Amino acid sequence: MIRDEDVHFHAADPGESTWAETNFFGFYNAEARLNVGVYALFRTNLGIVSSTICMNSGFARAPWEADFCDLRASLPIPEPRDLGNFRLDNSLSIRCLKPNMDWQVEYDDGAGTSIDVTYRSIMPPFDIHDPDMDPMKAKALKAAADAGGKFAWGTAYNGHFDQTGHFEGEVRIRGRRVPIDCVSTMDHSWGPRPERGAPNMSWLHAHFSRDLAMHAIFSFDPAANGTSLSLAHGYVVERGQVFGLKAAHGTTKRRERYAETVDLVLIDSSDREWRLTAEGLTTFPWQCWPNMVSFNVLGRWRCGDLVGYGEIQDFFEMPQLTALNASPATRVAVGA
Repeated sequence: MIRDEDVHFHAADPGESTWAETNFFGFYNAEARLNVGVYALFRTNLGIVSSTICMNSGFARAPWEADFCDLRASLPIPEPRDLGNFRLDNSLSIRCLKPNMDWQVEYDDGAGTSIDVTYRSIMPPFDIHDPDMDPMKAKALKAAADAGGKFAWGTAYNGHFDQTGHFEGEVRIRGRRVPIDCVSTMDHSWGPRPERGAPNMSWLHAHFSRDLAMHAIFSFDPAANGTSLSLAHGYVVERGQVFGLKAAHGTTKRRERYAETVDLVLIDSSDREWRLTAEGLTTFPWQCWPNMVSFNVLGRWRCGDLVGYGEIQDFFEMPQLTALNASPATRVAVGA
């Protein structure tokens, strides 16, 4: 269960230099096809934080082809340390308005690009380690041999929740104003996060209204370019009620490493089946931290007659990519 105090920094293992605590806020303007990602990764034992502010509306194959990028690797953690209310040297300011429910996100690069949005949740935090909330976790506890529900992105998700909510405000890109009024998904994580050896992951969501949205985390085989998706965790939120996913499968067709189309079948804790399809509207190689690239796509989702939007993030490590792109392609051992 996520508690109010989880909005603050967690006690880090003093002998673990790779310990990290993160917040991610992703939102969009569907009409403009503008996808925005705001990220902060705190290395509390090292006293530094990396932060990325990315805005993209096209088919970018390199970060500099996006509408805007500000990537910082080693900013000092502000003192006094407070994850619920901080301002970084890159100007990113995040303030929690209600513990683990509502946040204010602001940024201003001083050259005409800024963010001013408020996030208000439509559901409680979804704890992937709570068997009362996540059927996959409950299933894993009953069957030790079952990999489902154990997925914690190596150790990076030793503590982790996902949450869907409503973003409202605006961004400006070198003076051009883009309004933000969308339902999207954020997350918060804590645990050791080495810069080599993380499993592959597809982190995606589809938002149809404040009354209906889906979020899922899948693992995949990089040697097959992540074609088949295997459920790790996820939920359906309908009119504020959360239904954890008990089963799911999916297929991703890719353009290079980017999701071009995604087909999903989700089964929630009420045994309802949801069939979704997505088409990628954008591409962007998000370099979230050294050695890791997330091939991000803003997807247009369909579920029956419903149309929605949401991000698809597919994570590959750089040494893995160089091996997969080699001729002939080779498979690398995790942590090699």
